[in-house]
Amino acid sequence: MTEPIHDLVREHYADAARAVQRRLDAPGRPALPVVDDGCCSSRADPLPAALYSPLELADLPAPAVLASLGCGNPVVVADLQEGEIVLDLGSGGGIDVLLSAKRVGPAGHAIGLDMTDEMLELARRTAADAGVSNVTFLRGTIEDMPLPDASVDVVISNCVVNLAADKPAVFREIARVLRPGGRIGISDIVASNELSPDERLERGSYAGCIAGALSFAEYEAGLREAGLQRIEIVTTQAVGDGMHSAIVRAVKP
Repeated sequence: MTEPIHDLVREHYADAARAVQRRLDAPGRPALPVVDDGCCSSRADPLPAALYSPLELADLPAPAVLASLGCGNPVVVADLQEGEIVLDLGSGGGIDVLLSAKRVGPAGHAIGLDMTDEMLELARRTAADAGVSNVTFLRGTIEDMPLPDASVDVVISNCVVNLAADKPAVFREIARVLRPGGRIGISDIVASNELSPDERLERGSYAGCIAGALSFAEYEAGLREAGLQRIEIVTTQAVGDGMHSAIVRAVKP
């Protein structure tokens, strides 16, 4: 089941990256259009303007903004500090990696992990255009992260964990790569506890971040089983019947 889900999600976001490139190449393109097939395409507010401050957006290259498909602002959720090493799961066009790099400063480093070649190409080009040097983009899945044990201070993610084919593996990998005392700051889509997997499937597609969403109880249990503590899952907005945008925090002891 893992590979079909990976293939579905990969193709969906490859299409999104190609759509961004077409908009960039189009004559007379608007300054901040957004790709409207991401996790939060059902929101009434335009993305990414609803999630990021004007100050944050002002310094970002257009491709990073155009490719923003998330459901929150994990950079703020994670409360990043100078000198930290940050890993962004499913980094897409690189918006949260670039914002993280700015927050952690020259002494820190931001790593983006994505399995979609088209998004990685877009993100690397964007980082180069922005002149940001304290970033690295890696190809891989979030169920099998190409990073050493205890190598990062913070793991962030923006509406991506719900896309994972094997969520227990994702939580184990998060705990593995975090240093002792490290933390997570994740924005994600979470289902009400009373919704069954079949009922979640009725409400939306896997690639659209609905069918694969965990319930609040399942999310907390998964993080706890991976060894994380001080778990906090807070709803930020309803995005459908029984489906919620939420911020997730936890700490590795």
